[in-house]
Amino acid sequence: MAVTSELEPIPAHDTDVDLLVIGSGVGLAAALAAHDRGLRVLVVEKTAWVGGSTARSGGAFWIPANPVLERAGAADTLERAEQYLRSVVADGAPEPRWRAFLRHGPDTVRLLERTTPLRFCWARGYSDYHAEHPGGSAAGRSCESRPFDASVLGSERARLRGGVMELPLPVPVTGADYRWLNLATRRPDKAVPRLLARVAQGVGGMALGREYLAGGQALAAGLYAGVLRARIPVWTRTTALHLLTDPTESVASEGRPGQRVVGALLEQDGRRVQVRARAGVVLSSGGFDHDTALRHQHQSSLLQPGWSLGAEGNTGDGLRLAHDVGADTALMDQAWWFPAVAPLRGAAPQVLLAERSLPGSFMVDQSGRRFVNEACDYMSFGQRILQRERDGEPVSEMWLVFDRRYRNSYVLAGSLMPFQPLPRAWYDQGIAHRARTPQALARAAGLPERAFAETFQRFGQLAAAGIDDDFGRGAGAYDRYYGDPTVTPNPTMRPLLEGHLHAVRVVLSDLGTCGGVRADELGRVLRADGSPIEGFYAIGNAAANVFGRSYPGAGATIGQGLVYASIAACHAAES
Repeated sequence: MAVTSELEPIPAHDTDVDLLVIGSGVGLAAALAAHDRGLRVLVVEKTAWVGGSTARSGGAFWIPANPVLERAGAADTLERAEQYLRSVVADGAPEPRWRAFLRHGPDTVRLLERTTPLRFCWARGYSDYHAEHPGGSAAGRSCESRPFDASVLGSERARLRGGVMELPLPVPVTGADYRWLNLATRRPDKAVPRLLARVAQGVGGMALGREYLAGGQALAAGLYAGVLRARIPVWTRTTALHLLTDPTESVASEGRPGQRVVGALLEQDGRRVQVRARAGVVLSSGGFDHDTALRHQHQSSLLQPGWSLGAEGNTGDGLRLAHDVGADTALMDQAWWFPAVAPLRGAAPQVLLAERSLPGSFMVDQSGRRFVNEACDYMSFGQRILQRERDGEPVSEMWLVFDRRYRNSYVLAGSLMPFQPLPRAWYDQGIAHRARTPQALARAAGLPERAFAETFQRFGQLAAAGIDDDFGRGAGAYDRYYGDPTVTPNPTMRPLLEGHLHAVRVVLSDLGTCGGVRADELGRVLRADGSPIEGFYAIGNAAANVFGRSYPGAGATIGQGLVYASIAACHAAES
């Protein structure tokens, strides 16, 4: 159910607290952890909505060897997870940081189970993104919230940020459900019982005055419910203008007196207040998803305003706050990349997740040729695009090509059901084209005809053999997770059939940037010389990715945000 009303914020005022949390995504977990340690906490949120990009995400978290996995019989261990991260991250991030993530992960999940009404489940079979590396798991380590009854929020339900996709019916589809519902026409034995159960839960819940949410909406709602239950205040429409500091006796770089962060100057609806925080400030303000100038400077000039799926308030405020007190940054070229259907004018992109792994489809660039393993994880996909640009061969256009059998078999863009025609507006605005032959489709999309026809033929030959000699599609466990198990010998590949061919324009979207403030294994913000800024912590997308340039598994972004929320809050409580 979409919520359009906006609640008036709690009035801001000058006050003293123990810990100030800036941002209400994974920042809510920091507030809960600090409160659990006996601290008085205040959360401030720039926008009118609580939940940040967490509420807009798929809601999974990747935290190895956690108690949810243990109870489900996953047989995961921290030793195997350490081996995996050592292989995947390599020297891309400081080892103490990812080792601290592993060490504190299980206790973080226990904290959330103790301080919120959330109940979690293992997304069994959702493979690690690089499962073939030592210590990887094809069974997966990703967990997610069970459908959550948002009615427990009461009137505060209206303050919860909306999700990326709003279903027309109140059906709480989890990530584990989505895989099979997407294959409803191919594996009705798996899909139909799940769909009926979710419809019964959603519609039946409405009859009882309940509203069941899934994915990131469920996780954000559950965190917010815990915060409300703990009586932790959350001030919305409240911007942090700058941080307050006091001199310390420590000596920073170049012999200058060090500064301790002790609060912030805030502004709510034009009125300014000061909040002093004895134990410090946790920066959880998100990345710079919607600062186009910064993205062009650090990432790619091809990225356009409105392409990011991160919360609209993520405009790099945290970077500027941190810079003003001497913080260093890292990994500014990185984001949680996510290919998506090009947006209609004035609208947002529509995500492509399973679509790239399903047989009867392939992707080409402006040359009319394939350029990537379409089924790879979405961050690796984006990194391939940016590497092409750095190499002087930019991908200026991307097209997802598929046939009628594909369109009649699978969900497209998270919203178009099998057999449902593509929107007329897609054709009118040049986002989609259709034709009977490869040559005609290439002409319609403005692609080189000969090159595209050769690609069409070669893909058909590779798909028939079941081995992608060009890009290795279907070779990895993650590739196959979203494939169609009824198609053999490779569940991700099938020759396309002429007669009804389609091409849909794709852009490089993202779930948020993941370069930002440099932090240590305690979550403390660091200066360029590596010394910590006392009383100042950064978590979530405000901080540089714990895993460097890698994405180990579904929910690694939320997983590290939750764990470092707990680490930072606990250190602040002991300071």
